[in-house]
This record gives sequence, structure tokens and C-alpha cells, in this order.
Amino acid sequence: MIKLNVADIPAKAKELKAGDAVLLSGEIICARDAAHKRFFELLDAGKELPFDPNGAVIYYAGPTPARPGAVIGSCGPTTSARMDAFTPRMLDLGVCATVGKGKRSDEVLEAMLRHGAPYFCAVGGAGALASKCIIKSEVIAFEELGCEAVRRMTFKDFPLIVGIDAMGNSVLK
Repeated sequence: MIKLNVADIPAKAKELKAGDAVLLSGEIICARDAAHKRFFELLDAGKELPFDPNGAVIYYAGPTPARPGAVIGSCGPTTSARMDAFTPRMLDLGVCATVGKGKRSDEVLEAMLRHGAPYFCAVGGAGALASKCIIKSEVIAFEELGCEAVRRMTFKDFPLIVGIDAMGNSVLK
């Protein structure tokens, strides 16, 4: 098991191998397809994103509301392919890794190779487990989208698998 901080991903990306088990800690942006559509609307209008994409990790999830006393509700991954149309541009803007579930398109693979960006897989159906790794969560944009609002979350020891490494090797065949 590799303990990894978000801030260290750019420097350590090429050391990670497809299939490696990782415990990821640090600040992660949580955003799904509705938020990505809004990101592109902002960018196309010449406006800034609601977060700095340089060195960011994006987790494709739409958490449920928190129960009383909890940081967040269930927060399992959504199917990454729904973000494939957006991912190459996000990687071009500096996003250093993505987290979700399922295969990625050839265009995403090309962008990952171009930027040395790994793709981490979270366990589908284990949203309650994932939520136990979130120690802080705040909505930073598009609150009206509800579960698809953009959140800045702080994770501690989020269990992931390197689904596709920075060299293009994949466990998702």
C-alpha cells in the first residue's frame, strides 16, 4: 500500500504502476458532469474556474447530504466515461489526476500520456466507506446543482487503485 499526498502526485506519477494500491490524502475537487459543463461555459466566456486546476485532483462523485454530525453523506465514484469529453482540456489546464470508476476513452488516454497524469479507481458501491475518509467538505461553486455542486474535500487515506498509470498501462482491459 502506497501512502500518497495529492501535492506529491506530479513528482511521483511516473513511479506509480497500474494496479498499485494507494491511500490518497489531501485536498481533492469533487465534480461530476453538470459541473464540468459549467466549467467549460466559464472557460469559453473567458472566466476563471472556481478552483485552481494546476496540480488539482478531480474526483468524479456526487455525494449525498450529510447526516447530523457527519462531514458528508455517501460519496462513491460515478462512471468516469461521462467526463471523457471534458478531461483532455482539464488535464491541459493542469489537473494532475482524476478519480472515478470504469474505462477511459482513447482521447483521455492520449491526454494522460501527454501530461503524465494517472487515473485512480475508487471502489464502486462503497460510497459509505469513501465518506469515512473525508475529513472536510465545502461547496465552492454551483450550489444549486445539489449533489453535483463543486466541492473542495480533504481526504485522509482514501483507498484507491491506480487504474491507468502515467505510462498508459491499465488494469481496465
